[in-house]
Amino acid sequence: METFEYARPASAREAVKLLAGGNAEVLAGGSDLLARMKDSVSTPNRLVSLREARDLRGIEYTAGKGLRLGAMVTLEEVATHPETRRHYAGVAQAAEKAASPQIRNVGTVGGNLCQRPRCWYYRAGFGLLAMQDGNSLVPNGDNRYHAILGNSGPAYFVSPSNLAPMLIAFGAKFRLLGPSGPREMPISAFYVTPKTDSDSEFALKPGEIITEVLVPPSPGPSAFYELRQKEYFDWALATAGVVLQMNGHAVKSARVVMGQVAPIPWPSPETEQSLAGKTISAEVADDAGKAAVAKATPLSRNAYKVTLARVTVKRAILRAAGMESA
Repeated sequence: METFEYARPASAREAVKLLAGGNAEVLAGGSDLLARMKDSVSTPNRLVSLREARDLRGIEYTAGKGLRLGAMVTLEEVATHPETRRHYAGVAQAAEKAASPQIRNVGTVGGNLCQRPRCWYYRAGFGLLAMQDGNSLVPNGDNRYHAILGNSGPAYFVSPSNLAPMLIAFGAKFRLLGPSGPREMPISAFYVTPKTDSDSEFALKPGEIITEVLVPPSPGPSAFYELRQKEYFDWALATAGVVLQMNGHAVKSARVVMGQVAPIPWPSPETEQSLAGKTISAEVADDAGKAAVAKATPLSRNAYKVTLARVTVKRAILRAAGMESA
């Protein structure tokens, strides 16, 4: 690991000042960044820890207004917060499924939403697009865990955040703070597919940090579902976040966003259209899952992820409708 300076600002504004200039990075829980530093994938000369920034903490729920999550709230706090569990079940479920209990107690909302791809080419130092001699290593290489949607090139990694698909399904937004002051951004606009290795997968301006997540009032039941190779600590292979707005027993509208299947959290308007006006059943949920992956283009070694993505969407819909065992 390279040598670096370590700063512990007491507020978000102080953190932004310390990030200005040079090669500085934000340290939240550290479970992702420190691993990248040990592997020399990231080599910042200054770490700006947000642990002492009290204005980045706290969970607040207000009826008719919605939910506020401070960027430094831990995943365990989200998973166990009573109002989050009651009104935003899918968000609590997404936080509860992240990593392991040890990591959930230190991992933060902001860190989870800003974690870098788990692509082994990226982690081995080949860059975000895994390029060598002008060509990507992924299409003809070991692409078992890579994208099946949005993968026409040059990006083949998958967006790794548990929380992002669920929060996008709720229409949540970020409040950001940077050298030019505060601003807000829909989380759906935060994730971008890079075109070159010098691009980022996040729409953050230099020196900006996430200060809080704002989630509007829930329109109805929600659920998160994921599939992975083993039940304990492992990275998900496919996830789905679902928010339903009901009109009696029929679906008035739905929001469905998949994770771990594309370089960005992947909304599925096809699934949403498939559900509109229908009463949820196992057959309806299965058809919706098929619609979600109708445009999938698997690579040479990851066609199995098409089935997994279909199943996660189906089960998330059934879970949101209270029919998980159907």
